[in-house]
Amino acid sequence: MSNSYLEKAESWLQGNYDTETKEEIIQLMQNNSKELEDSFFRNLEFGTGGLRGVMGVGTNRMNKYVVGMATQGLANYMKTSFRYKHLSVVISFDSRNNSQLFAQITANVFAANGFKVYLFKELRPTPELSFAIRHLGCVGGVMITASHNPKEYNGYKAYWSDGAQITSPHDTNITKEVLKVEDPSQVLFSGGEQNIHILDKEIDDAYLNAILSLTLSPELVKEYKAFKIVYTPLHGSGVKIVPAALKKLGFNKIIHVPEQDITDGNFPTVVSPNPEESSALKMAVEKAKEVNADLVLATDPDADRLGIAVRDNGENMVLLNGNQTAALLTYYLLSRWQELGKLKTGQKNKHFYMVKTIVTSDLLKSIADKFGVEMLNVLTGFKYIEEVVKENEGKREFIGGGEESYGFNAGEFVRDKDAVISSCLVAEAAAWAASKGKTLYEMLIDIYIEFGFYKERLVSLTRVGKNGLAEIRKIMKSFREEPLHQLAGSRIVLIHDYKHSETVDFISDLRYKINLPKSDVVQYVSNDNSIVSVRPSGTEPKIKFYFGVKGELNSKEEYSKVDKELDMKLDKLVEQMSAF
Repeated sequence: MSNSYLEKAESWLQGNYDTETKEEIIQLMQNNSKELEDSFFRNLEFGTGGLRGVMGVGTNRMNKYVVGMATQGLANYMKTSFRYKHLSVVISFDSRNNSQLFAQITANVFAANGFKVYLFKELRPTPELSFAIRHLGCVGGVMITASHNPKEYNGYKAYWSDGAQITSPHDTNITKEVLKVEDPSQVLFSGGEQNIHILDKEIDDAYLNAILSLTLSPELVKEYKAFKIVYTPLHGSGVKIVPAALKKLGFNKIIHVPEQDITDGNFPTVVSPNPEESSALKMAVEKAKEVNADLVLATDPDADRLGIAVRDNGENMVLLNGNQTAALLTYYLLSRWQELGKLKTGQKNKHFYMVKTIVTSDLLKSIADKFGVEMLNVLTGFKYIEEVVKENEGKREFIGGGEESYGFNAGEFVRDKDAVISSCLVAEAAAWAASKGKTLYEMLIDIYIEFGFYKERLVSLTRVGKNGLAEIRKIMKSFREEPLHQLAGSRIVLIHDYKHSETVDFISDLRYKINLPKSDVVQYVSNDNSIVSVRPSGTEPKIKFYFGVKGELNSKEEYSKVDKELDMKLDKLVEQMSAF
């Protein structure tokens, strides 16, 4: 173990840290040198989702000192950036262990630095925090959450005055400011308590009314108000606000999973509170079968991601992935906008646009093309979608946008993915489909018939600690220095290297510049429309492989056959990548 890690640990033992922290460090020194190294080998950095890490002692862990020092650095930067503005921030938190404690510490530090602080009294979702920043005219905000990560994690999402997560150059500059805060003695932990204003329910109504303004099918909702919807917050912050939003929209048969309505950071009924994992929705699906429900909705702990299950042609509830949900919502929004006369048929609708990320299914672009609406492509991370919304504010109208990792948003009043809005849109889309004699499942098959059968799969490799980080870097380096020539037997025709901002076209033998910020992503495209994208996660110790294939579906009777064929193709791609 390098002395630098020991030196950091020793500095904590000699520094202004409490006795409990120092005793835990001593225990690690005596009994677990590997955990000590992982805890101190680096500082947590602002990634695609701010700070996020396992809770514990050390510079590479989420704890009250890391939270305090991060907040001091953020406050210092905000005071410089908004020198001539009244300084105010909003703080919210989810159900995770220590979330309320970290939120209070964050509020105390901001308040001691002269900020007016709006602190939610109880847990509220990330999207409501985003909404509150602009609604209250604040210069920024912080959400204490680790989103869908396992219970050992917590995190710190920093937001700017536009209500969106921090992007370049602010993320880099904030990191520099945070690094200048090397000791707790530099943090103002107390002294401004009179600057803290507790928020109770006053933001809820404004947020719910804004969501209601997005409705496109109020008459259909009235007609199908008895639509049975099972909802679970997975022990998280959607527990009150999502059912309230659905009821305000007009649906009156919201069925709960009582065991999962309990706010508990240990997430006792699931292995992981991640709606991307089928096991997390198991209890909700069982409840749907029990009550013969039409739809299952599940939100993660901070209620920005949505997982859904829909009834197939028989008695089964089928889980949809993030790409499928985004495709359904894209198709519904554009169809209804056209039906309502907001989009011109057979023409370019240049005033309107939608956004997706580079690893999200191209099915969304195919749908948008049909309606004459531009679908913009951005880097992975919803903050890049909202960066485009900010750039186009007052110039063009944002219809909606999404990413494969179960995030979607519509409208411009929330500047992050929003599972509360998405829940309402999915329920409304189900009512619209029902008015046409279809289920959402049947509507999805219709989409595949019209636009092509796109199917995707995500495989993540977890590599923890210093050695894991080095291994991830080695894998990414190999994909650049020894590029693939084929994907499951099909010749590669394009390689997009977002780190070097370059596309290589093997058909024309030309190179093109990628006009996006640099990002550590390599994407391969083959001549049969297969796509493999590789990137390290910005929020977890993982490297992610995104697989996408496409086939033709001529009728709903062929669905099972083509589905199996595409699954076999995905299996081959996954097997090919397993060598890494």
